[in-house]
Amino acid sequence: MLILAIALYFVLACLISWMVLFPAGREFVLNALAGAGQRLQQRVGRLAARGQQDAGALGRTGRASAGEIGAFLRQHYVLCLGGAALICIPPLLALLMSTRSTLSGFETSTREVNTQVADLLQGEQLVPPPTLPPLVFASAEVAQERPMLVSASRDWALMDAAYAQRLLMAFKIMKEKHGYDMAILEGYRSPERQNALAAMGPNVTNAAAFQSWHQYGLAADCAFLRDGKLVISEKDPWAMRGYQLYGEVAESLGLTWGGRWKMMDFGHTELRVAGVMKR
Repeated sequence: MLILAIALYFVLACLISWMVLFPAGREFVLNALAGAGQRLQQRVGRLAARGQQDAGALGRTGRASAGEIGAFLRQHYVLCLGGAALICIPPLLALLMSTRSTLSGFETSTREVNTQVADLLQGEQLVPPPTLPPLVFASAEVAQERPMLVSASRDWALMDAAYAQRLLMAFKIMKEKHGYDMAILEGYRSPERQNALAAMGPNVTNAAAFQSWHQYGLAADCAFLRDGKLVISEKDPWAMRGYQLYGEVAESLGLTWGGRWKMMDFGHTELRVAGVMKR
């Protein structure tokens, strides 16, 4: 039945297309319509010239006009039927098919929802933690792990808002679920600072200016706080366990974690946005 309906629709569509696209078809239809219109106009003109007619005359005129329209329909019934079919068949087929099946693309999804990302998409706005004293970043242990950290920017306002919210959500999960307090070591990084760090060698960074997501406010380096002190070293088992958990949390929020790189950077995360990084 469906195949027959499709074949009929195809034939009728070809007929209508011939009438619409080809001059012979258009001329045929236009001439027919023009003739009918001219006859109707003449009839109306004669009625106007006669003035006011009684109701019976008007009724006869109406029946005569209806007769002309009927004659036109009988003479060009193929055209009329084709047009009606072209308009009616597609919605009828859609209605019949909709009663038998449901489009798979609109079925209810059974995929598990990531509640962490869902919270972000619902518009929960997290607030950055209080600013830590500069001395926290100036200890000898910290300087050994992260050169030039004292002069790094930790201003959340300089970071991309979407990335900052995901990072704050990671901080929240790490605290509430795993018991780790986290601190940002560096967020936005100027091109000049990026080049200065790159000049210190590949053990610091391989990225020059505008080759790092830091320049776009879409990356940050973070570490842990324990008893009011920064713990950065990966040699600390407690910190190393924290980095592994942090990587899992960050990736669940759609961030890229530096712990999977060849040159591993466990405290680094970034939000890669299409069209931002110029390589």
